[in-house]
Parts: sequence; C-alpha cells; structure tokens
Amino acid sequence: MSALWHGFADMGAVERDGAFVVARGEGAYIYDAAGTRYLDVTAGLWFTNVGHGRAEIADAVAAQLRTIAHYSNFGDFVEPATAELAERLSSIAPVAGSKVFFTSGGSDSVDTAAKLARRYWHELGRPDKKIVVGRKMAYHGMHVAGTALAGIPVNREGYGELIADARTIEWDDPKALLALIEEVGAERIAAFFCEPIIGAGGIYLPPQGYLAEIRQICRDHEILFVADEVVTGFGRIGGSWFASTRFGLEPDLMTTAKGLTSGYVPMGAVFIAPHIAEPFFGGGVWWRHGYTYGGHAGAAAAAMANLDIVEREGLLDEAKRLETSLHEQLAPLADHPRVAEVRSGIGAVAAIQLVDPSEGLPLVKTLRAHGVSGRAAGQGAMQISPSFVMTDEQVGELVEGFTRALG
Repeated sequence: MSALWHGFADMGAVERDGAFVVARGEGAYIYDAAGTRYLDVTAGLWFTNVGHGRAEIADAVAAQLRTIAHYSNFGDFVEPATAELAERLSSIAPVAGSKVFFTSGGSDSVDTAAKLARRYWHELGRPDKKIVVGRKMAYHGMHVAGTALAGIPVNREGYGELIADARTIEWDDPKALLALIEEVGAERIAAFFCEPIIGAGGIYLPPQGYLAEIRQICRDHEILFVADEVVTGFGRIGGSWFASTRFGLEPDLMTTAKGLTSGYVPMGAVFIAPHIAEPFFGGGVWWRHGYTYGGHAGAAAAAMANLDIVEREGLLDEAKRLETSLHEQLAPLADHPRVAEVRSGIGAVAAIQLVDPSEGLPLVKTLRAHGVSGRAAGQGAMQISPSFVMTDEQVGELVEGFTRALG
C-alpha cells in the first residue's frame, strides 16, 4: 500500500489496481516505469506547453538555485529573477502597464483575484460590491473561492456553504448575467469570472460573440471582468499569448499558471490592469495578502527559460497549427456510435464527448493499451490538450489510438 493520497481519485480503486507511474518524458511522449511509451495528449494537466524533457529549463532552475533559491517577496524584498519576470510578463499583458502579482499556482491566482476584486471596491468606498459570479461547468481551481465560484456542484459536496456571496449562471448565455443583475443589483456584484474556454468542466468553446457581449455587460454595469486563463494562457489559445489578446477582452484581472513554466516548477501570476492597481500604489494602503513562495526565484528562472523557448521556436504559431490539425483530424470520430460530438476549432484544445459519460474513466485505461495517455473531464469528455511540439503526424497517432480504444 502506498502512502500517497492522490488528488481527484477513488483511492480504493488506486490501492486495488495500483498507480500509473510516469517515470520520464520526452517531447510529446511520456514513459512508464517499465519503459513503455505513451503519447501524452493532455500535456500533463494542460501545462507542458513546450513538451517534456527540456534540459534548458532544468539548467536555468539549477543555476538560479545555486545563486539563491528564493526569498520572500513580502514588503520590499525581491530577487532579480522575479523582478525581471514581472517586467517581461507586463510587456506581453493584454492590458498595457499591467501589474503582476505572483502566486504558487492557478488556485492561488483565482483566490487572489477574488479577494482583490472585493478589496478594490472597498477602497473605492463601495464595500457592498461583494458578490463574485461564475458559470455552470466552469472550473476555477480548488481553493475555497475557486470551489465556490465554479459551476461543478460535485466538487462542492460535503463542505457546506463556502462563500455566501458566490453565484453561478448559465455558461453560454450573456443574458443570464443581465438577469442576475436585475435580481441582486449591479451595486452588489464585484466581479464576473470567465474561462475563455471552459477547461476541466468538459472543454466547452465560447459561442460566437459570447465573450465580447459578456465583457461589454461587465463594463456597462461596473462589474470587474476576470479572465481565468490558467488553461488558455501562454499560448494554448493559439496564435497569441492569451485568449484575452486574441478576443480583445481587456480584462480587469487575469489569472494564469500552468503554461507560465510549462509545469516544470509550480508558479502562477495574476495580471492586474493599471486602474485596478492604482488605489494600492498611491502610498499608505496595504493589501495584506501574499504567499510564501509567490515569485519564487527558481520558478521565475523556469518561466524565463520557458518563455524563451516559446518565442524562439514560434510555439504560439505551432499552437495555432494544432488548432487546425486537431479540428480536421478529430472530426471523423464524431461519427463513432460511442461519441456524441467532438468539440474543437479554437486553440490547442479539443474534447471527444462520449455518449455514455460513465465510459470516460474506463476509456482512459483502455487508451493506455493503445499507447495513449489521456484523461476524462467534465461529464464523459475526453480531454485533448497536447504540448505545442506535437506534430500533425502525432495528432494522427492520437486519432488512431482513440479509434482503436473506442472499438
């Protein structure tokens, strides 16, 4: 029996059947303890954008750790690597002049944004603006605020009420936000959280015009628009660093993580538009919030090396290529009797939605027998979110593996 308690797992089943040990990775592939190779179609958990086995990132981290591993960024402390990364991120932000607040991961970033949204309105003398709004099927991490915001009820079971001022609306209808505004009043709503592409809830692409319309509603009613780009950020949207750039969203706050370091070291960052930061940068106002490992110097070195690779190898364009390749090559699977639909066409993401959601977890294990490491998300959606180095030929290998696994 193992001492490890896995996240999101039936531990009785893991104890009975054993764990799937991922021993190493190279490019778009991973290898188990026996040396068997699998095509990694999820890039770990959405994050290995530059592929596995990048010694360049490991070397950058090692060099930083030999100098100084980390020192708190509280007060006026900062390491050079962290300061350099903040400037680099601000230079590619969807909103010019954005400030960058570092966290340890995506869940941290979401909770940070939820707290900052409320505190911002407090500083403006409008403390009644406390309600934070999410969408059905959305996923915003597993801290308290993110769990309460997300539209996945099963993830809230057994905890009681986490946040009294959290609301959930329909994921695909902007008028649902207008209805909530009519019900509770815009003067009580602090922020609306929006994944440009719903990720862990099942990979749902935004309906045509949805993002622009919902963004304008937030502007019109003085509700902060928080783009949750933990999944879509740093290139996964295809062709741009962020979905907020691709769709012109100009978010008040933007949460990120995963692709920031390609998962080589844990790190997240919240991008804060200048007008949101302004009340806190005039002197005398403390925002009493932060994380011990926020802005970790070793993680900053990993992020810098990761961003270098993305730029040098043109991986934003490669993600755009994958957007087309996945859309075209996966399309025939929609005709399979066990498949309800294939969702693809925006970004380097896709979902193969099964007719019977209960088949999702068993299919993950069947895929391994055909050389593919996959994952079930939402209600029977097979997640596809490959590293940007996956070739079109490897996409064909992905499709062949799924075809054989489906039978």
